Amino acid sequence: MNAPFQARAGLREPFTAFVCDEETADMLRPVAVEHGWSPEKVNQGGLRNAVQSLSVSASPNVLFVDLSESADPLNDINALAEVCEPGTIVIAAGQVNDVRLYRDLIASGIHDYLLKPFTVDQVRDTFAHAQSILSGPRGEAQVEKPNIMTTVIGVRGGVGCSTIATSLAWMLGEKAERSTALLDLDVHFGTGALSLDLEPGRGLTDAIENPSRIDGLFIERAMVRANERLSVLSAEAPINAPLVTDGTAFFQLQEEMKNAFEATVIDLPRHMLIQYPHMVHDAHVAVVASELTLAATRDTIRLLAWLKSNAPQTKVIVAANRVPSGGALEISKKDFEQSIERNVDIIFPFDGKTAAQAAKLGKPLAEIATGKTAAPFAQLANMVLSHASEEGADDVAKVGAKGLMDNLKGMLSKPKAEAA
Repeated sequence: MNAPFQARAGLREPFTAFVCDEETADMLRPVAVEHGWSPEKVNQGGLRNAVQSLSVSASPNVLFVDLSESADPLNDINALAEVCEPGTIVIAAGQVNDVRLYRDLIASGIHDYLLKPFTVDQVRDTFAHAQSILSGPRGEAQVEKPNIMTTVIGVRGGVGCSTIATSLAWMLGEKAERSTALLDLDVHFGTGALSLDLEPGRGLTDAIENPSRIDGLFIERAMVRANERLSVLSAEAPINAPLVTDGTAFFQLQEEMKNAFEATVIDLPRHMLIQYPHMVHDAHVAVVASELTLAATRDTIRLLAWLKSNAPQTKVIVAANRVPSGGALEISKKDFEQSIERNVDIIFPFDGKTAAQAAKLGKPLAEIATGKTAAPFAQLANMVLSHASEEGADDVAKVGAKGLMDNLKGMLSKPKAEAA
């Protein structure tokens, strides 16, 4: 219901409100006039009237809805989502002072929740932010930047696949300035939302249970926003609930994310690759994350062979993760490359202190990493962008001169690390 999904603003009413009391209406009308909106669009009736009205008419660009008379605000907001078109910015108000409700409402796709009684200044600030989102250039940017889809696959459990996926998604959003979706398909034990200090919500499990409901509006409501450019779809399904799906939901999620975002990063557990091979077919890039161990070497060989046969059009990047700076390697980089019959594209050095700090702060490793630890993430983002589209060269520049310089320093330091 809210950004980053941009609608055709000129085809809708700019603003409509549904309130439960005249006091709230009197507060909204003058603020609406300040923004050039009609005060006559402030209606009585609250959320129930909103659902009834929007079921037979187009939803506005900005929708204010009063939840004061709602017995179950979260379920009622979900009912509202069924009749709202993608791109509508929803501002809710209510009397329930509960941080869990606030988080759930934000996760469901609303823009903001105002606790009653609120002030005119609070309304003014919220409306101003909503209008600034509508006037932003995001819709044009999506035309200029077709979706880039990247899958990140760990050859073994615990090789740091999710760390790489989360950091790559953050880099594509914050540094390459692309609206980005992170899809964590480890339905029972995924850490995509956890690593960003977010509640995963029920979006992914709802999609699996009801694939027919997946459309642009569902994506808009189900995604949990990490920041202005990064949204996450993850889950923590009960471990006594087995995954029962033919993969249709995953295919539809991919298709809708292509339309809604400029970049998609899929954290793909290796067992999902076996069950649903189509997950890699439409990917521009597949990042194969491994460690320099004997077991990981064996599985890297098998996975590369599978990708060559089943997704020959996908560009493969081999990343060696958690490589210690000392000599405690189970298998050397040279022997690893000889075994897999190709070079390692990126080496992520092991930095336990920085990784622990990122986990404590609930931030991607790429966000707080510096120096040699940060350089491979910029290098990976650059490689994904350049491999994925003809416009990649322009996006590489957006990662920044500092990132490119860090990459150069990282490459110059590699021989020393290998010698050690």
